[in-house]
Amino acid sequence: MKHKFASVILLFAVVLSLACLAQTGTAAPAPAAPAPAAGAPAPAPAATTPGTAVAAGSTNKVGIINIQGAILASNEGRRDLETLDKKFDPKRTELQNLNKEIEDLKKQLSTQGDKMNEEARANLVRNLETKQKSMQRSSEDAQNEYQQQQSEIAQRILAKMGPVIEKFVKDNQYAVLMDVSQQWPQGQVLVWSPAVDVTKQVVDLYNAQSGVPAPASASSSKSSSGTTTPKPAAKPTPPAAPPTTKSQ
Repeated sequence: MKHKFASVILLFAVVLSLACLAQTGTAAPAPAAPAPAAGAPAPAPAATTPGTAVAAGSTNKVGIINIQGAILASNEGRRDLETLDKKFDPKRTELQNLNKEIEDLKKQLSTQGDKMNEEARANLVRNLETKQKSMQRSSEDAQNEYQQQQSEIAQRILAKMGPVIEKFVKDNQYAVLMDVSQQWPQGQVLVWSPAVDVTKQVVDLYNAQSGVPAPASASSSKSSSGTTTPKPAAKPTPPAAPPTTKSQ
């Protein structure tokens, strides 16, 4: 299931804009120092203290973060999405049972339809179409509700994760931090090195701040590729749409 994170990305853009303002807000430039006398040693560059803001242009650190992956991999995200998935189990079971009834009617129509009189066959077809329409409506309603609640979970977590990201950017003196939740060409980043991926670092910081323990079903946070991007928890499956085959 691809999550729909359009609204999440918009919210993240607001968060990053705040971080950028914090990074680029610098004092007026000091007047130029007089040139050293001939033969005099050049002054040593001023040292910067880790964790403090730096002047624009004094750092070119660039990082990438998978916001969607960070939300899914966080302890809070795993917990809440697993809870949401369990909440929809009864509806999923209901749709599966209704789908079985539809398949049984289709089978009956296929094997016995030509042996029925006109009225019996018409009743069977009408019953089949009624159940198909009912399943279509129920499935669409369930999927819309599921996706809405899923989006609410993502936005709630991102609203709390935003300040963690902003502090991480400032403390580590990043000039740019880009979201790679969507791959190119949908996303803006074409290719990047795993060395600049800070997703796991942000997830670890957020987990420590939230105090939410890892779910019992949590898997390893490292992906099989060996990158630092955390492996998201399995995405809950929304109720499936009904089959679109037409009655005979």
